[in-house]
Amino acid sequence: MNIIFINHRDPFHPNAGGAENVIYEIGKRLKEVTWLSEKVKGRPDSEYIDGIKIIRKGNKFTLHFYSLIEAKRHEIVIDSVAHAVPFFSYLVNDKAIALIHHVHQDVVKFELNPLLAEAVRLAERRIRNYKYIISVSNTTKQDLIKKLGIDENKITVIYNGVDHNKFNPGIKSEIPIVFWVGRMMKYKNPFDIIEIKRRIKNKNVKFIVAGGGELSTEFREVAKEEGIQYLGKIDEKTKIELYRKSWVILSTSFIEGWGMTIVEANSCGTPAIAYSTGSLPEIIKQGINGFVVPYKDVNTMARYIDYITEDENIMKELSRKSYEESLKYDWNKTAEEYRKYIENIYYK
Repeated sequence: MNIIFINHRDPFHPNAGGAENVIYEIGKRLKEVTWLSEKVKGRPDSEYIDGIKIIRKGNKFTLHFYSLIEAKRHEIVIDSVAHAVPFFSYLVNDKAIALIHHVHQDVVKFELNPLLAEAVRLAERRIRNYKYIISVSNTTKQDLIKKLGIDENKITVIYNGVDHNKFNPGIKSEIPIVFWVGRMMKYKNPFDIIEIKRRIKNKNVKFIVAGGGELSTEFREVAKEEGIQYLGKIDEKTKIELYRKSWVILSTSFIEGWGMTIVEANSCGTPAIAYSTGSLPEIIKQGINGFVVPYKDVNTMARYIDYITEDENIMKELSRKSYEESLKYDWNKTAEEYRKYIENIYYK
């Protein structure tokens, strides 16, 4: 059988992120996989990467037209609904699967004007028309049921994984480092980092922030005034080095369908402190691989940072447990679950 993933971006897109990493890690472990995405400046219209055939057509708007053409040419199509609006492949292929990273019904208010936000919400509700749906977490599954009215029998949860050959523990820095990494977008709440830093008692802690996006310029200016090291967008090697050196990984997001940075950091022996939103309470076990706090509770988040960074023995114990917790997740296991799921649909 031949499989096509449809997603706006591929690994070479300048704004590639978590959704693209999911497809890459799964796709390279399956056979006969094609990946349709929008064109990328400086890249060919077609190329292979680790056995995946990448096809590039159109832009973020016209890709929805090309997707229907390509969906008819393949036996299995997986629409990666990473930006709320589905590709509607179920209209042309009865073996179309929707891969849902998170539900955007509440998130769009942060990034879009009210009129466009409502249009996107309406489009996202069409996900209910797919016969087959993969959710990356139980939290996202419940959002699909409650917010989009989807029959739970359509939904299969398959957790994302982590590459333990790449993400593994290293040597912690002598000075405690608190690390935040992600897209500089409103719903990620990067400016909460400043409020958290102001409240911690341990003044030896160093805050390092990484990630590009629309808030980058504004954040860079404020970070300099607040004594926060802002690196902008970083490469994979630098990210892993910081995961290993850091004492804490911080998440201030309004919602995460799957906390990829949390699992990657845990794999490097770094505990997490995050808002109790989206899937993060599903991933973070309180006092084991980190702590969750109520949304926007910067005071409690600061207290947990002090708790971890003022005693190296506490950090080391949480580091050990974080790594052990991360072993639940593995891309080989995830890909095998995808294979079985797809074969079941193919042979129906």
